[in-house]
This record gives sequence, structure tokens and C-alpha cells, in this order.
Amino acid sequence: MRATISLDSLWQTIQSMPTDKQMWLLEKLQNSLLCQTVEEDSTKYISKQEILTGIDAGLKDLKAGRKQSFDDFIKEMENEIQD
Repeated sequence: MRATISLDSLWQTIQSMPTDKQMWLLEKLQNSLLCQTVEEDSTKYISKQEILTGIDAGLKDLKAGRKQSFDDFIKEMENEIQD
């Protein structure tokens, strides 16, 4: 069974709640939003160690005389970003 409620009805229900229950709900919503923000932020950046590891691997490739086409390089970078 699925119940639906309009946002206006939900808002009226929240406003009719005692203040302590509204504060509890506010804290839950803030924590939920904060957790989502932290998760989103952590996926946008790579660590210093990951950068240094990538540079190290690139330098080792150069020293070994490996050559890579620009298109292959771009594909590799896109794969790194997606992972």
C-alpha cells in the first residue's frame, strides 16, 4: 500500500507538531544533508597521494621509453576521473 500526501499537507503537519519534535526533525534533515554533501565533496577530489602516484607512474613510463598517443592518454585520464 502506498500513501501520498501533498507538500502543503506535509508542511501543515510539521507546523502542527510540538517545537521539540520540529527541532528533532530539523536535526535529522540537517544531518542527512551534511552527509550527502560530504559524500559529494569526497568524490570530486583526489588525494595528494593519488596525484603523486600518477606522476610517479608517468615518469617511470617516460624513463622506460613508452610512448602513448594523445587519444589514448585522454581516454586513460577520463577512465581515472570516472573511477
